[in-house]
Amino acid sequence: MAKKRNETPKSNRNGRFTGETLGIVAFVCIAVGFLLGVAFTIYRTDAGAPMPAGMPPRADNNGSQSPDMTARIAQLTEEAARHPDNPKLWVELGHHYFDTNNAAKAIEAYRKALDLEPDSADVWTDMGVMYRRSGNPKEAVAAFDRAMAIAPNHEVSRFNKGIVLLHDLNDSQGAIKAWEDLLRINPLAMGPNGQSIDELIGHFRSQMASGKEKK
Repeated sequence: MAKKRNETPKSNRNGRFTGETLGIVAFVCIAVGFLLGVAFTIYRTDAGAPMPAGMPPRADNNGSQSPDMTARIAQLTEEAARHPDNPKLWVELGHHYFDTNNAAKAIEAYRKALDLEPDSADVWTDMGVMYRRSGNPKEAVAAFDRAMAIAPNHEVSRFNKGIVLLHDLNDSQGAIKAWEDLLRINPLAMGPNGQSIDELIGHFRSQMASGKEKK
């Protein structure tokens, strides 16, 4: 059975890295030393235990979406149609589409929520993850930038931006800058595997230097 999502961001959803701020789409960094084989992911800001975005939707034995999730999405869709000015409903609907790997529908629901309450850094970040999953990394970065403009101390959006710049847009310098900005906010910031962001930056700086030497 799928985990039930909170209808609204919790009061402690401040975009900081904790054991509860995680979720979403992985890429494997094939490297040397302490980063060998480590998978880096971008995260959702929900305070639950989200499903990795790279995984298929939760399913029954026939490979279809779980009945509980299907029923809840249908219920939320009806409620949102009756109360289109309620951003909480759109956010929860977006979260459910997120969990069922329907990026287009999640983006649509998050967009409706943001049209009503545009200053939610968490929702912008979650929508950015969906943009990345749908193959629109530039839109993802723009969403993360919007989250940071709203909440300058929003750590998850800064980390996510670095991952998308590095992995999807081949912008190592931009990724390093995003993570350096994260360190200015929290010098002790850690990645998903417990690796410090400071060490992560050092690793990729070394990789870049080695590449230049080989040329």
